[in-house]
Amino acid sequence: MTALELHPEMLLRLVIAVVLGALIGFEREREGKPAGVRTHGMVALGAALFTLITLYGFGAGSDPTRVAAQIVTGIGFIGARAILQARGNVQGLTTAASLWVTAAAGMAVGVRMWGMSLATAVLVFLLLRFGPRSRPNPATGGMEHQNGLIGGSDEKDTPQERGDHEPLAVAKVLEK
Repeated sequence: MTALELHPEMLLRLVIAVVLGALIGFEREREGKPAGVRTHGMVALGAALFTLITLYGFGAGSDPTRVAAQIVTGIGFIGARAILQARGNVQGLTTAASLWVTAAAGMAVGVRMWGMSLATAVLVFLLLRFGPRSRPNPATGGMEHQNGLIGGSDEKDTPQERGDHEPLAVAKVLEK
């Protein structure tokens, strides 16, 4: 295979990776999350392409596990950026996890694990679509799940009790 040759099966793998990544990203985008169809599609595409390059571009002496490990590490950095923490509440963890598993699905496509990659994308989509969701609970400062409290404290219910004072609120208390 020459550098300018386009192998139809490799192209098919890249297209399938994009489609599976976009399927996962569709659910994130539908929920109004910043990492949606394009981001998830590109993560899957990149993971599949890195996998293909490793398998076919470096020759017989290459170690595909090294590139696979670097894909996981790189996605970890992207996922870390997707996670935000504000006042004790963690946001973006599900998006980070979906980006991570999208990369894994892209890698699976790259090595022709069609069934595993399709099953992974479908399972992630179903989990995102129908899995339980948590919502912020302003009264506790934590996250409320349909089964009860996820984070925060039952003992300290107001921001003042938790020490989450706004500078303006502190100034008003000092004025009194």
